[in-house]
Amino acid sequence: MRVPDPSKSLQASEKQGENVVDGATSGSAACDKAPALCRDGDKACDNPTLPPWARLSINRCNLPAVILGSYTYQQHPSALVLDGVLELHRDFFALLDAEPSEDVRLQRFYDYMSVSFRLDALEDAGYSQGVSKRRGRLNYLKLIRGWHFNSDSVEGAVLKAWVESRFGLLPRHHRAPIRDFSGEPYRLYLEQRATGLYNTNALEAQLDLVYTWTQYELKRRFPDTSHFTLFRGLNRWEAHEILGEHDGQSLVLLNNVNSFTFQRERAEEFGDSVIRTQVPVPRVLCLARLMAARLQGEDEVLAIGGVYGVDGI
Repeated sequence: MRVPDPSKSLQASEKQGENVVDGATSGSAACDKAPALCRDGDKACDNPTLPPWARLSINRCNLPAVILGSYTYQQHPSALVLDGVLELHRDFFALLDAEPSEDVRLQRFYDYMSVSFRLDALEDAGYSQGVSKRRGRLNYLKLIRGWHFNSDSVEGAVLKAWVESRFGLLPRHHRAPIRDFSGEPYRLYLEQRATGLYNTNALEAQLDLVYTWTQYELKRRFPDTSHFTLFRGLNRWEAHEILGEHDGQSLVLLNNVNSFTFQRERAEEFGDSVIRTQVPVPRVLCLARLMAARLQGEDEVLAIGGVYGVDGI
């Protein structure tokens, strides 16, 4: 019995796929591996993935870092859900579902945060006047205000550490570019992260709820919006990690947390150049406008990083 030559069979199947793609009526289905079907003609740098040195292999949400931090995700976002947060706070979000007033929902958020994490009764969470290290001094509002004042502070390190833990995106800058995980900038980041998180009152869990509530509110207020057009002021653009270009945009790997604004004029106050980009709504972790009563004078948007296509303006 003659054994078929596998190489000839493969060549024949590929040829059939090419004939179908070219419009020939061979009667065979096109092979989904045919070059004309799975090649778009782009260069590899036109659609880069999130580099391995900028991500963890595991995280605590429904998508891995390599996906949620990619340029493809920026173009085609889907919801990001932190593990267990909605389930743990299901009664709170059910209460919000029944409330049409934005102001009432905001006040209920503040009240729920205070009650759940004992922010106004820190002795219930273990605070004691006699200890040298005061428990619970840093809460979600102080953390966000601290980031607004200085993103390279202890508060900035804590926020970057939370994004690293929940989304798997490693920090790329803290006071200096982080390119060597045995170097001094990364060591300083680890030190300030530990300092900021030490003996706090479930601070990372507070941030989990801030992000989940922010996403809930954005879906209710902007149900048909997938992206926000935002601006960011930069210094030393040439020092940023530029991975390629696509359709006239630079593809840049941003830090794992970044500040943006809706106003170009505001962005110009924070750098000698301004970039504009489309930030996917699921990448927004905090919007100051949603908490205007507690974050007065700020029009800042905190968004998780990854690969972004940006325009220099």
